[in-house]
Amino acid sequence: MTKIALYDLDKTITKRPTYMSFLLHAAWRHERWRLVFLPGLLFLFAGYLVRALDRGGLKERMHDMLLGSPVDAEKMAAIAESFAEETLRDNVHPQALARIAKEKAAGHRLVLATASYAFYVEPLARRLGFDDLIGTRVKRDADGAILAEIDGENCYGVSKLRRVMAWAEEQGLDRADAAVRFYSDSPTDLPVFDWSDEPVATNPTNKLRQIAEKRGWRVIAWG
Repeated sequence: MTKIALYDLDKTITKRPTYMSFLLHAAWRHERWRLVFLPGLLFLFAGYLVRALDRGGLKERMHDMLLGSPVDAEKMAAIAESFAEETLRDNVHPQALARIAKEKAAGHRLVLATASYAFYVEPLARRLGFDDLIGTRVKRDADGAILAEIDGENCYGVSKLRRVMAWAEEQGLDRADAAVRFYSDSPTDLPVFDWSDEPVATNPTNKLRQIAEKRGWRVIAWG
């Protein structure tokens, strides 16, 4: 039996969402003049609220506005390393660190499944001790530079479940021979909760807490 501990990232392991924090961190170190575009984010969020943009489109336009496109992959990798250090310092629940370490010691395969871009989450996932990362992918140009375009689907909602299932197939994992424990704070992850064997509503929103209590799922709160 393969024991898998599957985790969401934002507000599950971290105290606060990471995407905006990463964009600010990266813009300051990459092309800080782009911070003059910050007021423009209000128009992007307004477009999202009236459904002129979906979550993926919003993510792409925020990237384009604050980082540009294309951006050098090596430079972004270095910035992602410094962001990981900053995140570990002040934006990770200590209880999450303890739980991850305990499951690692117990032989669980640790998998991080997040809607965040994999290119900036990878250094953090590595520092946290995860064995595998499933995140939103970006397109790259012929030279490998990062573009402000999602490659495939935004790893969110039912798309996250598709990515997790595809990962399991790629790894040659037999679902019938795997015990999957899943941690998340959000009801948008209900498809993955339903697919897992042991759903754990972690720092849940009110909506997720109500669902978890109704279904008899475990509920935990960190910090």
